[in-house]
Amino acid sequence: MNRHAAAPAEAIPDAIRADVETLWRYHDMRHELRPCDVGIGLGSHDLGVAVIATRLFHEGLFPRIVFTGANAPTTVERFPRGEAVHYREYTIEQGVPAEAILVEPRATNTAQNLEYSRQLLAERQMPVKSVLIMSRPYQQRRAYATCRLMWPEVDVVCASNPLELDDYVASIGDPRRVVDMLVGDTQRIEVYAERGFAIPQEMPDEVRTAFERLVAAGYTSRLI
Repeated sequence: MNRHAAAPAEAIPDAIRADVETLWRYHDMRHELRPCDVGIGLGSHDLGVAVIATRLFHEGLFPRIVFTGANAPTTVERFPRGEAVHYREYTIEQGVPAEAILVEPRATNTAQNLEYSRQLLAERQMPVKSVLIMSRPYQQRRAYATCRLMWPEVDVVCASNPLELDDYVASIGDPRRVVDMLVGDTQRIEVYAERGFAIPQEMPDEVRTAFERLVAAGYTSRLI
């Protein structure tokens, strides 16, 4: 027997599953996808952003893609050349023409993702009236709220790689990390609105209660 064999992938604990699913549903904007002037892929540890960008480009939902993102402590090992650069490389391998992709390699947070992408498109004299923002599933609502504040003149549609919660956890390989990130993004919905980084979003009581129970259970590493 190989004592060093990898352990089976863990799952979301049953004791917190209902609360995790509540937050998962809250962050899914459930937007109806429609053609936009540009697709913007927000950098992260999740290659699923590049996967959905590739699919939607081939489906004709936008003629060009901006990948935006530098590195963070959680991404530098997986994407050592930068999140946006690796997304571009993957997308080209999947048949997207290189000339259809712009790379913004400096952004380290969602506000910078959008600000720097907007600047890059303006510098290229590419008029934009609508954007399709692609992100991690639990980043959709925050990305939407941030874009509505920072880029109010554009129509915003949000999308993510359409995985169920368990499939997403399996793709990341670390359920605790996923729950911590869900909890952190839920907190940021209100905190960032209070700080003037995003427009306010309604938070139903069941979402707030689920968030509070997960915090009490110790899923706090991504809290501000």
